[in-house]
Amino acid sequence: MANLPSINIGIIGCADIARKVSRAINLAPNAHLAAVASRTLEKASAFAKANDFPADAKVFGSYEALLDDPEIDAVYIPLPTSLHLKWASLAALKKKHILLEKPVGLNVGEFDKILEACDANGVQLMDGTMWMHNPRTQQMKDFLSDEHRFGQLRTAHSCFTFAADADFLKNDIRVKPDLDGLGSLGDQGWYCIRSILWAADYELPDTVVALPGPVLNEAGVIISCGASLHWDDGKVATFHCSFLAHLAMDITAIGTTGSLHLNDFIIPFQEKEASFTTNSKAGFNELVTGWVPQPSLHTVYTELPQEACMVREFVRLVGNIKANGAKPDQEWPARSRKTQLLIDAVKTSIDSGFTPVKVTG
Repeated sequence: MANLPSINIGIIGCADIARKVSRAINLAPNAHLAAVASRTLEKASAFAKANDFPADAKVFGSYEALLDDPEIDAVYIPLPTSLHLKWASLAALKKKHILLEKPVGLNVGEFDKILEACDANGVQLMDGTMWMHNPRTQQMKDFLSDEHRFGQLRTAHSCFTFAADADFLKNDIRVKPDLDGLGSLGDQGWYCIRSILWAADYELPDTVVALPGPVLNEAGVIISCGASLHWDDGKVATFHCSFLAHLAMDITAIGTTGSLHLNDFIIPFQEKEASFTTNSKAGFNELVTGWVPQPSLHTVYTELPQEACMVREFVRLVGNIKANGAKPDQEWPARSRKTQLLIDAVKTSIDSGFTPVKVTG
């Protein structure tokens, strides 16, 4: 990182999540919070003032003006999902590298058009799934990859729920069909599906089946749902997401010789430390009154919060392109596409009466 240039990042839109990412850009090495754009200059100015933008940061009253600034290297786009295709494609055309909020599109066809624009213009793309960049995630992956301690993955279960208040359920963009029409599935389900793919080494399942009983609001937007994912080798996974249940962020992964559990995978209980438990080759004691061995607790510490780790990785990739002529990394976009593909499959299964949907990449 020391030999890479500082990357000027502009933010397109003043969504609540942009407050957190603004702070992350300020904390991340080699990242410079260079600009913000809104639909009005007044709103952009107020946002910059409220979120500790540096004195040299630029403020724009239109998204186009920010994208036209030659000093901006990259953009963070936290706009509603229905606007991603337009603005991410235009950002790529303007040669801006893109950190894009999830879900990356309303469907994989939209995202493929964004990818085409990025590929045509040599632009790096990464989605904003922050927990992927927490140091804990790599340590958990090391355990899942350990043939002796974990073995082969057989099943995974993921859950992300929070009890939204009445104002959220009526007015939040995530319940509006013209803004974030995928609702809970696109917002919370994205994390669940990504965690399952992560546990399965990003091997796509062969079949997806939505679980009966999804809840839709009056506008037809999903506010609670679940699904099961099936692989031809016998692996199976399930997830549940909901705006209607108490806060939970769980992953369970079970292998042939071990298991992993955690209850805060998306946002850790504490910003600079995160824990998980593992167990290997466990059984019962002689009287079947306890486990032998007991699960092990692992705590991982980090100086940077996970969102700043995400920005650090993004600017590393962008800096390598800018300074060394490297090609954009394709691993992150591929993960985004697989996640979006499975979001689509779940929605198709719901819309078709919970029929199995064959997944084709």
